[in-house]
Amino acid sequence: QVQLVESGGGLVQAGGSLRLSCAASGLTFNYYAMGWFRQAPGKGREFVAGIGRSGPSTHYADSVKGRFSISRDNAKNTVYLQMNSLKPEDTAVYYCAADYWGPGDSDSLRYEYWGQGTQVTVSS
Repeated sequence: QVQLVESGGGLVQAGGSLRLSCAASGLTFNYYAMGWFRQAPGKGREFVAGIGRSGPSTHYADSVKGRFSISRDNAKNTVYLQMNSLKPEDTAVYYCAADYWGPGDSDSLRYEYWGQGTQVTVSS
């Protein structure tokens, strides 16, 4: 049974930082590209960042470039999202997702497995 479990969300002031983690189990982690998506209240789910199977290849939404950084530790079956210079518009539920043998890009239809999400709230 595949499980993706996000952690690290919370309440932070604008300009602050958070580090999200997503621990994967039940799959061969290094076969999967990983992505982070988010969904704000009343909005659709949007791509935030993605990373290839071995790490060097990364993709970012324009809205987070230069502020967020995605990384992975295949030995720990974990993907991270470091979020700096947070803005109120970053407030959303953040989800991690796994894409078998994929590029880790913004195409949400490629991702087979999804976590339950973690809430990030940025106050102004």
